[in-house]
Amino acid sequence: MNALQKSAKWLANKNKKAIGALIVCLAFPIICSGMGKSYPVLIMCYLEIYIIAVSGLDILFGYCGQISMGHAAFYAIGAYGSGLLHNYFGIPVLLSMMIAVAAAAAIGALLAKPASRLTFHFLSLSTIAFGEIIYQLISHSPNNITGNFRGLFTDPISLFGLQLDDPVSFAYFGLACMILFLVAKAFIVNSKIGRSFMAIRENTHAANGMGINVRKYKVMAFTISAIFVSFAGAMYMHLVGYVSPDTFTQKQSVMFITMLLFGGTACLTGPIMGACFVLLLTELLRGLQSYQMLIYGALMLIIIVAMPGGMKSGIDELVERFRGARKEKKRAES
Repeated sequence: MNALQKSAKWLANKNKKAIGALIVCLAFPIICSGMGKSYPVLIMCYLEIYIIAVSGLDILFGYCGQISMGHAAFYAIGAYGSGLLHNYFGIPVLLSMMIAVAAAAAIGALLAKPASRLTFHFLSLSTIAFGEIIYQLISHSPNNITGNFRGLFTDPISLFGLQLDDPVSFAYFGLACMILFLVAKAFIVNSKIGRSFMAIRENTHAANGMGINVRKYKVMAFTISAIFVSFAGAMYMHLVGYVSPDTFTQKQSVMFITMLLFGGTACLTGPIMGACFVLLLTELLRGLQSYQMLIYGALMLIIIVAMPGGMKSGIDELVERFRGARKEKKRAES
């Protein structure tokens, strides 16, 4: 069975749940807009962006087993790249987003070549260093190109002459992009590429012995992950219309990894669940912003101790226990 057939089978198995979720997502912005409440729709826009970014990180970490603590750098490349191309060269926003994503993919591939030789904490430290380099570049740019600490302003996305300058219109654009990226992820992980990623994750030496070009697939994982995260960054840039270096600190990378670990790795629904839970929790605790890293740290400890497989794994385990208990009850009654 090829990757396309497996992806189609997965979509068919999730058909009812997916249709239900899609109906809710389509109706939510209209209902909120009708009630005069735009803030919940804005939260939905952020969720779409984070789901794309965390799904990209999952391809690298969850499926290929390559840890990255510097993915805020790709987020920044997508955001600043698109904004600068549009502002300085007058390139249409959608095209500037695509060029920024292509640049991030190329940088991700270049970073992955030396990084593919590293493992565990050495790889983690190298990605942290990369994130810090990008942060320094955008905060101390030559001739103040990026606006440095004053930040960078830009225009909203224009789609077929329609300005996506309000949360409702952007929510539908973001929903379409999110679906496309999730389908692309399903196709990738069910293909030969995805199977190679998982073999590398389980045992690098065994994968190499099976004829898998380990370095090639590690570079590929970094590149694909960079595409997802940089596109999310470009979306963020044109949703908010303004970015500053403070958005792309190490804290942002920690937030991505927290969302992924909390939701569950190496699955399609885990990043969705993690992004939703962590973002909503962050919004509820906005008054405790100075303690954000402490909250993330506590969440990661909870995950490691109580739910090592994340929310997805924990929920699946509870469902299996419930089904087992029901079966036992039916047997006892009969």
